[in-house]
Amino acid sequence: FLMHMNDILETFENPQKNDDYLIKMDIPEFTCICPLTSQPDFAEFYLEYVPDKLCVELKSLKLYMSSYRDIGAFHEDITNKIFKHLYTLVKPRYMFINAHWKVRGGIVTHVEVKKAKNGWKNKNHL
Repeated sequence: FLMHMNDILETFENPQKNDDYLIKMDIPEFTCICPLTSQPDFAEFYLEYVPDKLCVELKSLKLYMSSYRDIGAFHEDITNKIFKHLYTLVKPRYMFINAHWKVRGGIVTHVEVKKAKNGWKNKNHL
């Protein structure tokens, strides 16, 4: 399942390695398949990270996110997998992801995951 992370996601060198700065991304058109009903699930992902040595390349991120279109998985599983893939790829100083899953059965779901690198201090209150 999703062995393609390394085939799709790309990085580039952080051009400002000495400074802490926050990169924020909205990914408004995410789709996957509900594993119980086989119906499409829709989500909007909000990604924030403070890069260390690497940044994620945007076109590859778009292709990676769209590759989930035919994958069946629960909201919690997919959100955590995406977070782990991105965190493992760029090894940021800090990362936060909020998956806003659209209404299904009258319920909107938010799944949030965050992690900071050991020893990183948010001196700039980003």
